[in-house]
Formats: sequence, C-alpha cells, structure tokens
Amino acid sequence: MSTLTEQELHNLAMNIVGKDLEEQGYEFLGVNSKLKKDPQFVALKDKTLNFVVVRAIQYPDDANTYDPLGMQKIKEHAIKFNAKAYYAGVGLGHGDDYGKAVIKDQDYTVLYNGIQEIV
Repeated sequence: MSTLTEQELHNLAMNIVGKDLEEQGYEFLGVNSKLKKDPQFVALKDKTLNFVVVRAIQYPDDANTYDPLGMQKIKEHAIKFNAKAYYAGVGLGHGDDYGKAVIKDQDYTVLYNGIQEIV
C-alpha cells in the first residue's frame, strides 16, 4: 500500500482538469505535465488563447485558493499573448477520509470547482 507521489497526484489533477476543459469545448494547443512548469494547458476557446495552471492540493490546504504573487508571472505571460490566465486547484484525498493521503489503486475524493480566472 503506497501513497501517490507528487508527480502522480499532479497527473491525476491534470486528467481531471483536462477532461473538464475538453467538455467545455477547449481545444488543446499544448499540454505540459511537468511539476512546477507553468502553464499546464495552453488552449483555445472562442478564438481566445487560455493558459491554465493546475495544482494538486492535499488537505488541509484549500484547493480553491491560489497565491496571487505566485500566479503573477503567469498572468503577465498571458497578457503578452493577449490570453486569459486561469488557476485550477484540485483537492485530492483518500476515498474514505479526505484528510488522508491518496493510496495507489484505492478510491479517492476530489474537490474541484472548475477553473478560476487569475486576476
């Protein structure tokens, strides 16, 4: 019984966000699943370029809260390309107890409220 690594949690969060973006009609131009390499998704929707930063968050941290200073660089990058910048925080926890780590091959809990624009 082993817990998911930081990269595995990140990949899981990327899959959740990627599926959501796809269902909303985003067209992927670039996908980057490396940790700490932002943005994770570069996507087009309604002729607008969008940069999406994905973070896998574990309890007790709040998946819906991002560090405005940390996201400033991506926001500035988006402005240069006349693009919108978004944050997608995905809360991940064990299936039986959100406060516990995600275990390989076991159920998990997801707290995800969609992408939010970085302002």
